[in-house]
Amino acid sequence: MPTINVAIDGPAGAGKSSISKAVAEKKGYIYIDTGAMYRAAALYAIEKSIPITADALKNHHDKIDINIENIDGEQHIFLCGRDVSARIREADISIGASDIAVIPDVRIKLVEMQRELAKGKNVIMDGRDIGTYVLPNANVKIFLTASVEERAKRRVAQMKEKGLEADIESVKQDIIYRDKNDSSRSFAPLKQADDAVLLDTTELDFEQVVGEVLDLIKKAEK
Repeated sequence: MPTINVAIDGPAGAGKSSISKAVAEKKGYIYIDTGAMYRAAALYAIEKSIPITADALKNHHDKIDINIENIDGEQHIFLCGRDVSARIREADISIGASDIAVIPDVRIKLVEMQRELAKGKNVIMDGRDIGTYVLPNANVKIFLTASVEERAKRRVAQMKEKGLEADIESVKQDIIYRDKNDSSRSFAPLKQADDAVLLDTTELDFEQVVGEVLDLIKKAEK
């Protein structure tokens, strides 16, 4: 059976990571969270007090060493040898990740890593430009979305589960900012691929969405 690459794109807070992870576990596929890679790159800049601009970061691309490892069934992100899986999910990293993602040289570096990770493997990869740019030949392409209000509500619930402070209005404004940033960047913007299936999850529960994605993969496997 040929290998299957699944590309799941969509705006911030649409549930891409949780859905992709659940489907990967059910299928035995490798899950690659590209958003976590951009978050790690943003954390590098923040910790080094480097402004997140193309000029300020131009001499740092080779120093941003990001690795992904699977430990006890969980994806862990390492930045320069340090496990930053929890740190990159904190609220102050979200805007930085969106800002750093508009810098072409950073995207090129991380996309090379992402494509290499997907070679010859059954992979589910989620992000903003997977089906349009990173894996344009993916067997399955899905554009996962939901209303801003629903995405904000879900993000707040996730943060509270992790013991993090969360204000729904600030989370909503963060999502609106990131939507605009991701969709308007000149290089590899967020958009639905022409051959992607649009999946609006506003009125669907988690298991229903997982089922929809599994059905699309089964069709591609035939």
